[in-house]
Amino acid sequence: MPAAPSSLPVDPIDALLSAHGLRRTGAARRVLGWLLAHPDTSYTHAQLQSALQHDPVADGPGEVGSALDRVTLYRLIDRLTQVGLLLCRVDVHRVRRYQAMPASVHALPHFECQSCHRDQPLQGALQGNALDLEVAAQNALQALKVLGYQGLSLDLAVRGVCADCATAAQTHNTAA
Repeated sequence: MPAAPSSLPVDPIDALLSAHGLRRTGAARRVLGWLLAHPDTSYTHAQLQSALQHDPVADGPGEVGSALDRVTLYRLIDRLTQVGLLLCRVDVHRVRRYQAMPASVHALPHFECQSCHRDQPLQGALQGNALDLEVAAQNALQALKVLGYQGLSLDLAVRGVCADCATAAQTHNTAA
């Protein structure tokens, strides 16, 4: 008699890792899970390591959460980026920032404040224009594919001073 198929639900993080040819290790589940749980935030390597270190979530069923050493984390985020699960951006200070790559997004517009160095997504701020940007990104990527380019992604960074820093600077200038 054949064995009955397992009725256990498949963990979506395990499914993503498997679909991209990656091992479903506790570290991989933990890193990808954290980034998917914080989709509007990009992290430097050090910020991600610190966030994971202070996260009480365990690596998996019956496992105790453990600290990831920096080399293991670096290699893991590099692999996740290579297969398209993470978006890697280099900011104006040449610092790499990582965040979960939304499956349907080809262009992820973001704003980098030159004063406080916060990195903020712009999808909500652009509202109706975000679709125009997505269409333009798809057209550009398709044109490059026709020319033979592979493994493409598009990064749109707007740099300037955020509203919070601009207001603080104005307040400081009027008080002086």
